[in-house]
Amino acid sequence: MSSGRPFKIPESVLVVIHTPDLQVLLIQRADADLHWQSVTGSKDTLDEPFELTAAREVWEETGLAVQAPGCQLRDWGLENVYDIWPQWRHRYAPGVVRNRERLFGLTVPTAQTVRLNPREHVAQRWLPWREAADQCFSPSNAEACLMLPRFLP
Repeated sequence: MSSGRPFKIPESVLVVIHTPDLQVLLIQRADADLHWQSVTGSKDTLDEPFELTAAREVWEETGLAVQAPGCQLRDWGLENVYDIWPQWRHRYAPGVVRNRERLFGLTVPTAQTVRLNPREHVAQRWLPWREAADQCFSPSNAEACLMLPRFLP
């Protein structure tokens, strides 16, 4: 990378943040018009457990603490492997074209305003799970929203 930053690790998390009544938080990417998504992010190190990546990314992107009262982070035990979009491949080491993504759900007590990192996201909204799926730009994110009812306690 020309910026001197280390390359991204092609192992990431997708965290669907939702309320008990299946309202899903979507956040709008700052670097892509009209791209709404759940929390996503890559591991900081190869040995970082996915659960720690999920907790860190939720905190960095929303200000929500997964261990706060009424919150519950669940590893869905599912992974997606997908091609990294060409416009974002420069963030990865030369020749890296695929990413492995682990899916999580985070139950929060109520829909609430979150603290966005303005370098990453510019808007937020809570939608019923089916509507959230319709708004996701990523097919794997949409599918995760549609699977949400299967992973409720």
